[in-house]
Amino acid sequence: MSPVSDVVKSKRSQQQADARRDRWREHRAQRRADFVEAAVNAIEAHGVDVGMDEIASEAGVTKPVLYRHFSDKAELYLAVSQWGTELLLRRLIPAINEELAPMLRIRTALDAFFGLIEEHPNVYRFISRRQIAGTGVDSDPVAEDKELIAATIARLLGDYMRALDMDSGAAEPWAYGLVGLVQNTGEWWLARQSMSRDAVVEYVAKLIWLAIDGVLRDSGVAIDPSQPFEVN
Repeated sequence: MSPVSDVVKSKRSQQQADARRDRWREHRAQRRADFVEAAVNAIEAHGVDVGMDEIASEAGVTKPVLYRHFSDKAELYLAVSQWGTELLLRRLIPAINEELAPMLRIRTALDAFFGLIEEHPNVYRFISRRQIAGTGVDSDPVAEDKELIAATIARLLGDYMRALDMDSGAAEPWAYGLVGLVQNTGEWWLARQSMSRDAVVEYVAKLIWLAIDGVLRDSGVAIDPSQPFEVN
C-alpha cells in the first residue's frame, strides 16, 4: 500500500471519528434540552419545591439517567434558570427597544413581562426565589439578566435625556429602580391575582409614565406620550 493511500485512509478515519463525536455532542445537547423542558413542565405541575423524582417521571427516565447529563440537582436547576431568563430576554428586550410612542412602548414592555410570568408562573417563582442559592453554583442568571435589562433601559433613558439636553446621569439609578418596581409588582401580582393582567399593566405603565413626565416637566420639557419620539 502506498504512503498516499495510508494518508487518505487516515484522514478519512479521522473525519469519521470527528463526525461521530459531533453527532454524540448534538445528541447529548438535545437530551439536555429535553430534560430541561421536562423540568420546566414538572415545576409548573408540582410547584417550586419539585424534586428530581418528579422531573425524572416527567422526562420518562430514571434519576440515574438525569445524572448522566447533569452532575447534580444544582446543575439542572441552573439550566432551568438559564432557560427562563433567556426566554424573558427574548421577549422583553425587543419590546423595550421597539420604536413606539412612549406610553405604548412602556405598555408593550410591561405586557411582555407580565404575559411571560402569567404563562409560566411557577417557573418564574422558581427562578426569582433563587432555587440554586447555596448550592455552590457560581453562575447567577437572574442577577445577570437584571444587569442586562437595567443596562438596556439605562441606555434608552440616557439617549432620550441627551436628546432633550437633560443631564443623563440619573438614567442608570432610575433604570435599576424601574427593574425593581416591575419585578416586585410581578411577584405581588402572581401571589394575589387580585386583578387582570391588563389592569396591572395599565396601573404600572401609568405610574412609570407619570414619574418620567414629572421629571421632564421639572426640566421644562413636555412631550406627548401618545406620539412617537425619535432620538436622532
